[in-house]
Amino acid sequence: MMKHIKFIAKDQQQQAFAAAVRKNVNNYFTENGISMKGNLTLYLQTITMLTLYIAPFLLVLTVITNIGIAFLMSVVMGIGMAGIGMCVMHDGAHQSFSEKEWVNKLFASTMYLLGSSLVNWKIQHNVLHHTYTNINGYDQDIESRGPLRLSEQVPIKRFHYYQHLYAFLFYGLLTISKIVRDFSFLKLYHQTGLIKYHKENNDFEYVTMFITKAVYLFIVIALPILITPFTWWQVLLGFLMMHWVAGCILTLIFQMAHLVEGAEQPMPDEAGYIHHDWTVHQLMTTSDFGRDNDLLNWYIGGLNFQIEHHLFPNISHVHYRKIAPIIEKTAKEFGYHYNIKPTFMHAVASHIRRLKALGQVKQAGKTN
Repeated sequence: MMKHIKFIAKDQQQQAFAAAVRKNVNNYFTENGISMKGNLTLYLQTITMLTLYIAPFLLVLTVITNIGIAFLMSVVMGIGMAGIGMCVMHDGAHQSFSEKEWVNKLFASTMYLLGSSLVNWKIQHNVLHHTYTNINGYDQDIESRGPLRLSEQVPIKRFHYYQHLYAFLFYGLLTISKIVRDFSFLKLYHQTGLIKYHKENNDFEYVTMFITKAVYLFIVIALPILITPFTWWQVLLGFLMMHWVAGCILTLIFQMAHLVEGAEQPMPDEAGYIHHDWTVHQLMTTSDFGRDNDLLNWYIGGLNFQIEHHLFPNISHVHYRKIAPIIEKTAKEFGYHYNIKPTFMHAVASHIRRLKALGQVKQAGKTN
């Protein structure tokens, strides 16, 4: 079992803030008599994203014979795939899609449409990322691998100096790499005791993972080769294009919430303590961006409201715009910085500057 980190409020003000922000947000739902879960907006998003992903694929299987149009459909499928991950699966996996458990499980299972593992996602994202946000060695979202240095605590290499120029090329590998790396992740979670701790059966998950990935690959690769006029390499290229588009979108959106200026990367002391209340820790490590962009907010499932999501992952993203002013006002009343980038492009620029800083030997690690 991996070493447990404990969050300890360093003063009563932090405890008071945590209590106040929970009370203020809960009061919003109580006073307005609305559910914290999804509504019609979420249901329409779900239909749209599933259609963006499935309809182009069916057209390629049954109608389209032009390779250029087929490649365009792969791009559309990638956009839809990312939309499913952000708008549909994400709420389902956090059990914020519906009050009904079976509905949450159903839409969380759309993860399999991305060729990935649901149990891995729940451990990596819901448990490790949401509990230990931006803590090196725990939050795999800032795991420095290959040519990327995403954490202040790992050794710097000479080639990291250019990572702000080439990072986006590697971002597109997220979903395609998970098709293979899911097996090593599951092994890691088994070795660290996380599978057992979360009452999952390791052997069953291996079997489930193998079957779901085999079915996925048969449908998206083998089936088009068998029943369409396209060659195997054209089908494979379209498959890779779809995943690169989805991976690039998903990675960039998640990085702009935690790997931007002002988002800290604190580490526990030798005893395993983070000397901040968990609620304050989320403010320190997370950023909102582009909150006034209606199209962005709709397409990425409210993930531009990351502070709200990290403080209240059990609340559906369709409510984040309403509770954001409540959380921001409460934070400022207690004297805490509320990290927000005004537009999508401001967030992208801040992310690039943060990548550049992490790639330089003399980077301070705490940019503002």
